[in-house]
Amino acid sequence: MSTFTLDGKAVAFEEGETILEAALVAGAYIPYLCHRPGYAPHGSCKVCTVSVDGRNAASCTMRAREGMVVETQTPELSDMRRALVEMLFVEGNHTCPACEQTGQCELQAVAYHVGMLATRFDLMFPARDLDASHPDILLDRNRCILCGLCVRASREVDGKNVFGIGGRGIDSRLIVNAASGRLGDTDLSAQDEAVDVCPVGAILRKRQAYQVPYGKRKYDLRPISEVAVEQARRRKEKARG
Repeated sequence: MSTFTLDGKAVAFEEGETILEAALVAGAYIPYLCHRPGYAPHGSCKVCTVSVDGRNAASCTMRAREGMVVETQTPELSDMRRALVEMLFVEGNHTCPACEQTGQCELQAVAYHVGMLATRFDLMFPARDLDASHPDILLDRNRCILCGLCVRASREVDGKNVFGIGGRGIDSRLIVNAASGRLGDTDLSAQDEAVDVCPVGAILRKRQAYQVPYGKRKYDLRPISEVAVEQARRRKEKARG
């Protein structure tokens, strides 16, 4: 197997693997939000940005290559990563103690990992709507971070094209592909991949809130770094048969 250098250590990789994939299998956690195994690399959130031979790149899209030198924890990268996470918080309406997904939320878990307990920026308190028109699913745009995972899952996995992202820049928002714009007028099912893939609390199943008590949720028990590394290693072992 070929190797590259990650924070001073040799990391083995297989042809076609990204820096992020190889790093996780090697036990090195690089924070991410828009990445999902099995999905085409997207690189929209930039939280997984690393330095590759002195130039910044998204580790979820950059393929590993022999001899490359990758840094993940320079002061500049750490500051940038924390700033990106902070901006996701201030640009949305994230009230973690009152959110059903607290303890399960990847944004919250990544914030803890990068040491963000409060923001340096003023909260924007945007006016975002909640769509409860679907009989089984609640869409709360206040928590949406525009990672695009539900859009990709609906198109690539479910084959339905329920979601999209409209607008530009600060005016971007998650849209529902129905003439009415209402989730209840789509063919979304509670069993769809698009419902499960949301890393925050923007898409939730109704009548299932708080079934897992606080203190016993995924990231209450272990930090996201441990969970992500374990999952990556299990996927690699399964792929090898």
